Amino acid sequence: MAVEDKYISYRIYLVAFAIFLMAIAIAVKLTNIQWVEGDYYRKLAKERTVKNFIIPANKGNIYSADGSLLATSIPNYEIRFDAVAPKAEAFEKNVKSLSDSLASVLGKPSNFFENELRKARANKNRYYLVARKLSYTQYSKIKGFPLFNLGAYKGGIIIEQETVREHPIGKIAERTVGYERTTESGSFDGKGIEWAFRKYLNGKDGKILKQKIAKGQWKPIRDINEVEPQDGYDVISTIDVYVQDIAHHALLKQLELYEADHGCVVVMETKTGHVKAISNLGRADDGTYYETTNYAVAESHEPGSTYKLAGLMALLEDKKTDTSTVYDSKGGVVVYSGKKVNDSHTGGYGKISLARGFELSSNTVLVQAVYNGYKNEPSKFVNHLNNFGLNRTLGLSIKGEGVPYIPQPSDKNWSNISLPWMAFGYGVHITPLQTLAFYNAVANDGEMVKPQFVSEIKEWNRTIKKYEKEVLNPRICSPETISKLKAVLANVVKKGTGSKLYSKDFSMAGKTGTAQVNYGKSGRSGMYYASSFVGYFPADKPMYSCIVVVHRPNTALNNFYGADVAGPVFKRIAQKIFTDAPSTNEIKNLNRKITKQEKSYDSYFVKSEKKLQLIPNVKGMSGMDAVALLENLGVKVKAVGVGKVKKQSLAAGQNIVKNTTILLELS
Repeated sequence: MAVEDKYISYRIYLVAFAIFLMAIAIAVKLTNIQWVEGDYYRKLAKERTVKNFIIPANKGNIYSADGSLLATSIPNYEIRFDAVAPKAEAFEKNVKSLSDSLASVLGKPSNFFENELRKARANKNRYYLVARKLSYTQYSKIKGFPLFNLGAYKGGIIIEQETVREHPIGKIAERTVGYERTTESGSFDGKGIEWAFRKYLNGKDGKILKQKIAKGQWKPIRDINEVEPQDGYDVISTIDVYVQDIAHHALLKQLELYEADHGCVVVMETKTGHVKAISNLGRADDGTYYETTNYAVAESHEPGSTYKLAGLMALLEDKKTDTSTVYDSKGGVVVYSGKKVNDSHTGGYGKISLARGFELSSNTVLVQAVYNGYKNEPSKFVNHLNNFGLNRTLGLSIKGEGVPYIPQPSDKNWSNISLPWMAFGYGVHITPLQTLAFYNAVANDGEMVKPQFVSEIKEWNRTIKKYEKEVLNPRICSPETISKLKAVLANVVKKGTGSKLYSKDFSMAGKTGTAQVNYGKSGRSGMYYASSFVGYFPADKPMYSCIVVVHRPNTALNNFYGADVAGPVFKRIAQKIFTDAPSTNEIKNLNRKITKQEKSYDSYFVKSEKKLQLIPNVKGMSGMDAVALLENLGVKVKAVGVGKVKKQSLAAGQNIVKNTTILLELS
């Protein structure tokens, strides 16, 4: 028995010693957690229950040149209810009046909200959705309702805000106004002004501290933000909403009429390069048109006949020929290295001057002029094109500009047909906006300016940054050449391929173009026509330049030429701007005295100066004079008819009674 007790004692001691060791280990661990690893675990606990959330700053607005809103940030609010937060007394005291108030704003019955709030209270719902997508006005009202006006902790109100971007004028110029977005990979991307000027528009985000109240649910700890967001600056674009509306609908009408695939139009202020309107419309499967791609900026393709201006400019600069030099169109066909160059007019134009060949857009005449002038030194011709800036991008502020292409004599793919093909706009690539900048340089007396989409960055009324005119080339060619080019461009509209656009009421100058795109290919991606017109107006004192390009008009409609498809868009824009502008005609001889008027006035003046106490005889006076005279005497006048006074209801000589009404019959 003693031995057995001895073994039991050993076991007790052993267990006690083990417990002692465990106690020491726990104490060491607790000490380690408290003093060594304590900061780490406290931080971990806080991160899992308390967290900073980003409050996106309101983006600045994008305005048009005339002050219209193109893009603006609209805050949307979401209201939730922590049903556990309010004390029972406060909840019962306010739940009915809160339900009545919510019903007045949100359009549902009061008993609906009372039942839902009580249900949330019973279920201890700490994140009950009250309403979402609220305006600031609605949010402000709800925040002041009974119970909610006690704040987050006592009233249980949870406010969450998000900012959405709206375009008040709708889809017009949507592609150029642009957007900023987050991609699936989490990176940022965007287009247009919105993306290009994001460093000014975006502002600085704020922070708000939230506490985790349930799985995936967080509640603000305080009513105020930890860091207040700073709104972005406003961007003032060069777009004029009035001109934009004209351009958009003029283009849309032609695209629908010719069932075209897509098209673009740009209107630019000649002196400054400010883009006043830009529209890019592509055809959807249902036949409607949308702003999909910025074709004017991005689409680089063979331009066709509008490129002939570059060849003519080079020829005149080098004095290789002159506008009066006569060429034989050779029946409308010339051949180079076995390849034919044809005129659109069957049989050609006979023997005509270079100027007339340009006006009629004769391929054979322009090709012969360029080939004969530069066949022994093609690099000289190409260098002119390079110096004109036709081989370089414009360096636009918005991304996605298409890259132009001009074959160089040193290239491996240079051939015997490269030079003649370039003369009428083939084998080269250029975007519509690059073409417009070139034509605008001619309109601007040789000064090539960079197209601009934004004129100013502002914070309220304070200018942060102003974008001045940017000159790309101060003199693209000599004044003599500019003068000749302006003359032939004006004649294109007066008596050339653009003669259908001519109007005696307002002058225009420009060039038609009808290019075969993707020639040599078949199927949907095969050859089609691109119809264009580019020029400026007024022809004598250019204020605006404009380009219109329409791709893939339906050839079954038997018309795909630039003058017919693209030209009407140009004319419509010019016509609206001209006819809707206020007249500035000077009225001469304003100070010349007219005897009849002088006598009439003298008669009125004498009568009006008399301190009359009686109703005067106004028969025979003009209605306007009679009314003025009588009302100055304190008599109310009612006139019927037009002309001079025939009858008066109160006879002359009666005493004047203030506020008496007299009826005048005029004829």
